[in-house]
Amino acid sequence: MSNQTSIFDKEERISGPLADRMRPRNLDEFVGQEHLLGEGKILRKLIESDSITSMILWGPPGVGKTTLARIIAERTNAKFENFSAVLSGIKEIREVMKQAERNRLYGQRTLLFIDEIHRFNKSQQDAFLPYVEKGDIILIGATTENPSFELNSALLSRSKVFVLKPLKPEDIIVLLKKALKDEKRGLGAIKIHIANETLEKISVYANGDARVALNTLELAVLSTNPSSDGVIRITDEVLKEAFQKKTLIYDKKGEEHYNLISAFHKSIRNSDCDAAIYWLARMLEAGEDPLYIARRMIRIASEDIGLADPKAIEQAVAAFHSAHFIGMPECSTSLAQAAVYLALSPKSNALYTAYLEAKKDALETIAEPVPMHIRNAPTKLMKELGYGEGYKYAHDFEDKVAAMQCLPDNLSGKEYYRPTTSGEEKLFGKRKSQIKQLQKDK
Repeated sequence: MSNQTSIFDKEERISGPLADRMRPRNLDEFVGQEHLLGEGKILRKLIESDSITSMILWGPPGVGKTTLARIIAERTNAKFENFSAVLSGIKEIREVMKQAERNRLYGQRTLLFIDEIHRFNKSQQDAFLPYVEKGDIILIGATTENPSFELNSALLSRSKVFVLKPLKPEDIIVLLKKALKDEKRGLGAIKIHIANETLEKISVYANGDARVALNTLELAVLSTNPSSDGVIRITDEVLKEAFQKKTLIYDKKGEEHYNLISAFHKSIRNSDCDAAIYWLARMLEAGEDPLYIARRMIRIASEDIGLADPKAIEQAVAAFHSAHFIGMPECSTSLAQAAVYLALSPKSNALYTAYLEAKKDALETIAEPVPMHIRNAPTKLMKELGYGEGYKYAHDFEDKVAAMQCLPDNLSGKEYYRPTTSGEEKLFGKRKSQIKQLQKDK
């Protein structure tokens, strides 16, 4: 154990917010993340054997990233340095790196914890690399963002990524009960009555975030006057005041943005209208741009439905205009209408696969010239060169179909669009077959 002053300073913790006072001080007090910290699991073994290497702790807010870094610092013989990417710049980084280099000459490692490491730009992240490589520092970065997108590859390749999961409601209930019982750091010195059902409501409201749960409990206690017997009773009405409005975890530019729109898209593709409405509500209530969702539905209408229901794209475009004209919250039902329509529509990806195949040929085959007979001939010279010669005007034929090749020679006879028998697309399939037969007969 290091001789340095404990980072779990007693006075500071007793006077701070409940969430900070109740911060676990060791692995035995830590709740959740059993996949990493359970008996025999990799991260627990690394911590207990003091074999920590540079790592990235990736997970949503309030799941224990900072706490875990502090516990590691308590268990290691390294000097602990705490950085916030929000408050620190390149100058501070260089000063700490130089001190870490000097510490290593005296046989002491430096454990550098960087909260919200994704907020450092790539050049700032590069400043750590030589010190990580030389072993001057053990870097522990905490991030709520996908490291694949936010950290440069060189730093990522030198660090082990550990994924922390949102706390389960039962985990949060354990933490709340500890806070209610602990007389020194928690609320145990106060007479509080709170039903298990009420604790469960807080655990669900917290959405996997221990800090939100503890702050909510503390606010409910502080805002409630004791009854005549000196007991503070936390009722559902008290909770409603403390809750105000649930803050959904969402970053319109981060991974969760893509996760939710992916869930929405795939629910519609799988014809699950209830799931589609739920993911729509999750995005809209978290502040997503309704026009972004509407644009994605226009894409879905063509990619996953196409001519199986030609009206699907009309619904999606109408929803886009509705969102543009009236905005939130009024447009939410218009978007829901389109989402349900798309989900319940017959499905076909024939147009999508047709375009992908045509795109592949356009990019990977020889770009042969446009056949002369379907070229435009706006000038005399072009006509003399044969532009448009042999062109057959479809409207000159009774059935409006001419026996004329429109693909280049190297792709003659190639079929991209293969209609399915889903919904109205079967009618387009019959029409395509009819046209092919008419061309053969001429």
